[in-house]
Amino acid sequence: MGIVFMALSPFFVYGQLLDPVDYRITNSPETAQAGEIFSVEVEATIEGDWHLYSVLNDPDAGPYPTTFSSGSTRMAVAGQVEESEAVIAFDPNFQTELGWHSNGADFKIPVAFRSELEGEQTIVLEVLYQVCDDVSCLPPKTKTIEASIVLDGVAENPYTDFEEIGETEELVAFELTSSGGVPLDDLWGYIWIAITAGLAALLTPCVFPLIPLTVSYFSNQGSGQKGEKKSNIGQALIFGLSIILIFTGLGAILSVILGVSGVSQFASNPWVNLFIGMLFIFFGVSLLGLFELRLPYQLTNWLNRKSNESGGVTGTLFMGFTISAVSFSCTAPFVGAILAATAGGEWFYPIVGMLAFSTAFALPFVLLALFPSYLESLPKSGSWMNVVKVILGFVILAASIKFLANADIIWDWGIVTRPLGIAAWITFFLLAGFYILGFFALHGEERPKSITTGRLLLAIPFLLFSLYLTPGMMGASLGIWDAWLPASKATDVSVVRSISSSGGGAAQESIWSDDYDASVEKAIAENRPIFIDFTGYTCTNCRAMESTVFPLENIQDRFSQMENVKLYTDGGSKAEENQQFQFDLTGTLALPTYVIVDPHSGQVLDQLIGFTRAPDFEEFLNRGIERYRQVRS
Repeated sequence: MGIVFMALSPFFVYGQLLDPVDYRITNSPETAQAGEIFSVEVEATIEGDWHLYSVLNDPDAGPYPTTFSSGSTRMAVAGQVEESEAVIAFDPNFQTELGWHSNGADFKIPVAFRSELEGEQTIVLEVLYQVCDDVSCLPPKTKTIEASIVLDGVAENPYTDFEEIGETEELVAFELTSSGGVPLDDLWGYIWIAITAGLAALLTPCVFPLIPLTVSYFSNQGSGQKGEKKSNIGQALIFGLSIILIFTGLGAILSVILGVSGVSQFASNPWVNLFIGMLFIFFGVSLLGLFELRLPYQLTNWLNRKSNESGGVTGTLFMGFTISAVSFSCTAPFVGAILAATAGGEWFYPIVGMLAFSTAFALPFVLLALFPSYLESLPKSGSWMNVVKVILGFVILAASIKFLANADIIWDWGIVTRPLGIAAWITFFLLAGFYILGFFALHGEERPKSITTGRLLLAIPFLLFSLYLTPGMMGASLGIWDAWLPASKATDVSVVRSISSSGGGAAQESIWSDDYDASVEKAIAENRPIFIDFTGYTCTNCRAMESTVFPLENIQDRFSQMENVKLYTDGGSKAEENQQFQFDLTGTLALPTYVIVDPHSGQVLDQLIGFTRAPDFEEFLNRGIERYRQVRS
């Protein structure tokens, strides 16, 4: 699977699995004096047909020249970098003669440490470089290489020009965010969602009662045998692994089906979003008790019979299959929701999601099989399990709005609007709160005779959240929750009202252009850098940035110093063109991707991927603006 993905995605190879250039320090002194200028020799190995650009190339010629800088405030690059002989030839990518290295190159970098330092230190060099072949270029990249050295004195005439070198460092040591793959924050967030879903599934009425039955099964299997404790440990672990194998296998199958299309193109497909939205509605109403999802009883009966007839490892495996099958009616909505959420990730998301879900789901079974005495401390089965099931049904119904809105905005139906989405959320969460309080019952339940303290405490968050959402009907920002709701439109009456009073919403859209070429001309005329927001209609992290980070006053101030372009890559008449432009410029199709570009040369000054905290995003904007000023000066 990985080989297929590498073959189809050159950038993924470059950014995640394989870097065409490998750097290593081949020679550096073991000792030196503080302030002394000494040389560090670096060897670059270049794979394939890629070539690495010479340190002597003019930065305005097109590609980034290879540039070494200090990666530490303790030291500086103290002079001109020397390199092995470069080939001087016409570069078809940039239509000019350039120097480059093929296969490999050697560099000699003069460095010096501050005179006040002593003892063991670390040589830290950052190298900024770009590689191209005869038809394409990969985005610039930075890499850090290190070596140890001992400072055993101070030079007679120590090098002192650290401040000047520090300023140069700021220009050349571009700290580009890894372009490509999945931002770790997104991946960990997805894993936590999967783990939470696995634990929540345990509390449903068709799973929770199975826990004591499972413990009883293992106790009977081990009774009267020598080494009973050891046997139970082995069987419990095999049982847990069988559950993990079943669910993770399902994720692996989905990964094979999705392949590379599991990235942005799959996530942005309106038919996929419509299907997921309808699937969530299907699962939601099943949890509310409208109908029950069941596997064929012949299959569950056969698995149960095999688990009872077989002993040892075989019986334990069949027991794991039986538990997975019997609990299907309650686990299916959670599994469906986790797999549906993979539409926004990479090909491995289904596997990772199901691994996290199944591990959380299987862990209590395994632990209680190992330590059955703790079974008595579990709460007894009862009506509370059905309350959990119904609450989760309302939550899944609320989640369906996001996917229906994605399809709506791409097809431009204008049906699932932001006010409608908020109204639906208010309804679902109010109903959940009223259900918990016993105002109504579902599918033959009896209403509670009194409202207990537990029910009241559980209902309060749902009722308060409904009240919190209400101002959104009038156009008020809902912060991070706006990312999960239909996007605002200027045609929404509520939004129009809020624009006149707050200057937000669609008023902020007035600073954005959707014509990159026109923005280049304007940016050159006004001597400003270009900020490009590669975004998507279906991108949740994009909406989160736009609702929580972009409106901040200091961020808006930075935007005012640049020409701002917003390019949608998952919908609209220019989607394919914008997507190709994003890949050519940044080497990634991840959303959101933010890029600061020098309009004169078209070079990327800095880029950033994924949801980012406001301070880090502001630092990214400051860095790009400052680099533009330095390049132009």
